[in-house]
Amino acid sequence: MTTPTTTNVAQGDAHVDVQAGVVHGDINFYRVPPNPSPEEQFAFALKYLDARVRDQARELIEKAVAGGYVTTEVQFYRLIALLSGRTLRQLASEELDRLTAICASLANLDDHDEWAAGLKVIIRLLAPVSTAETDFVVKEIDALNRRQRDGIYGHLEALLEGAMQEEIWRKSVALADSQRTAKDRFNRVWKFFHPTPAQPRTLPVQPAAVALRDWLRAGAGAAVFTLAVVQMIVLATAHGTLDPFLGLLAALIGLAAFCVGGADRYYRGTRLRAKEAQIRPPRQRRRDAPPGGFARKVDRLFDRYFRRYVPEGTDRGYWLDQTAGIRRHLRDEVVELYREQRIEAERVAWLVRHLVGDVRGQWERDTLTAYRQQLRTPARTKALHVGGLALLAAGSLWAVSAVVTSAPLSGTGWFLLAVVSAVPAVRSSFRIVAERRRVADDHAERKDKDTARWAAYHRWCHKLSDKPSDTEMATWLESDRKVLVDQAMQQYRLRPSQVIAHAFIEAPAPSCKKARYPQGPWRYSRYRLLLFLLTDDGVRQVNIDLDFETAASHTTQRLNYRFDAVAAVRIDGIASRQQTFELTLFNGEPISIRVSDPDNGTLQHDENPTKIAELSLDAAGLSHTLHVLEGVAAEGKEWVKHRRDRADEKLASLASAIRGLLD
Repeated sequence: MTTPTTTNVAQGDAHVDVQAGVVHGDINFYRVPPNPSPEEQFAFALKYLDARVRDQARELIEKAVAGGYVTTEVQFYRLIALLSGRTLRQLASEELDRLTAICASLANLDDHDEWAAGLKVIIRLLAPVSTAETDFVVKEIDALNRRQRDGIYGHLEALLEGAMQEEIWRKSVALADSQRTAKDRFNRVWKFFHPTPAQPRTLPVQPAAVALRDWLRAGAGAAVFTLAVVQMIVLATAHGTLDPFLGLLAALIGLAAFCVGGADRYYRGTRLRAKEAQIRPPRQRRRDAPPGGFARKVDRLFDRYFRRYVPEGTDRGYWLDQTAGIRRHLRDEVVELYREQRIEAERVAWLVRHLVGDVRGQWERDTLTAYRQQLRTPARTKALHVGGLALLAAGSLWAVSAVVTSAPLSGTGWFLLAVVSAVPAVRSSFRIVAERRRVADDHAERKDKDTARWAAYHRWCHKLSDKPSDTEMATWLESDRKVLVDQAMQQYRLRPSQVIAHAFIEAPAPSCKKARYPQGPWRYSRYRLLLFLLTDDGVRQVNIDLDFETAASHTTQRLNYRFDAVAAVRIDGIASRQQTFELTLFNGEPISIRVSDPDNGTLQHDENPTKIAELSLDAAGLSHTLHVLEGVAAEGKEWVKHRRDRADEKLASLASAIRGLLD
């Protein structure tokens, strides 16, 4: 056997950058209630078993049995959990004793019980199966219901030897190959890593902000103007003719028309300037937000989606340049809406996409600046404004000439007082009216925004509604792993019966996404896998990068080494819940890879960080892998022989119990 020089497969990758984890806190799939009944413990054990968290499943099943819940279904899954992924010789001494005790308790099984049929098949698999019996046993398995059949093919493929092992492995790989793409995996798996979207928000409308001086000017000016007009009417009465009254009436009508038209024109102008400010490119570059903060992440989201959602037929550079102002305005709005709520930026990514998509849609419909047309001063307003001013001027000259003629000094004074009081009062009234209209229009716009955002939110929630369950994720991952083991055995031209044991080290790949259910193990969007195949000649190691979202994989390295080349195996960082696996060879540098990271800020109120770390490592099969590799490191090639010798005595008593059941 060739033994190439080994290298550190984790060089430069010992630190694994993992994106902030998503915890689906609204799902109680793994939350065992306080003081659970044995039936509830068994139900949750099945969930953990489906998730390949075998140690936790075994523990809960044993608690259910200790609580008095013992049925043929419980015993079936009790055996499945105990034997899952292991050969009989890989069981510890106490586990072999438990297996023997379980088998001894299964006498007098009811032939009409469907779970009893499954138990009998497992018991038959525990005894040596000759080549002639292989087809008969396979037919027995295929005759079981689907749950039992999938349980046997999915968990017990490593249990057998010889021709039976070859056949069961072939069936198991075929099942895995069909399951790894089942249930629309490639269109759904990304949703598991997507956080629960944050509900839409809109900025509250700023209340009318009118300065006190404007209220004073408008009120005082109106009062003084009224007084001056009354005095002018008194003076006009002394004149004795109707002309001054007609002039004053014309002037007042002109003033009213001027105010109506002027107020509308003033509001349209201020509203237009405010709208233009929202899309105007910034004059100077904004200072970058602090790295790693919410604002910086929102910046990246807007940059990403504005670069991605370029209108058809538009140059990307031109699009980005022309929308720089609105991009800044929308970014500031989102940051203002969600910054203080401790919301992860990915939870508002749907809103950013909606906003960017809306801008692109307006660009393509040429309605991005439609407000300019809407706020253009209409002819009616211009007519009121200009015509009112002309009528005011003509009426004033007509009335004032008569008033001044009858009382030159007082008439001139009251006229000047009316003009001086009217000018600031009209200007302030324009600002008051504009502010009130601004509030009304802002409320209407906010209502439209709110309606559109809630519609987009519901569309996105509907898209995420078929998010895969953790059980589906576990099934897909286990299927990937089984197919990868089969591919590795084909590469090395090994038959299943030539592999003493296989084991995985499963670690998150750099920059992957991760998510989990409360009380459940972490799942990753990309994995770095170390596969170990133990044969009589030594260890075959295959290092694989797996993109879980696409099921694409590629081998990064293949190593062969003898059993006695393994110097040490260890796990560092158990106390910090940041475990690193390290395998040291006598003739090479350590093989080191980080297999877990601490749960920074992702734990729910009722979760224990150590327990979560243990669940994740259990799901990754680390304890099984360590058991195998530590035995190899301690005893070398003799580990295989000693392991068999130590188990033979226990297996002899087990075989006796099995023969009694089969007879």
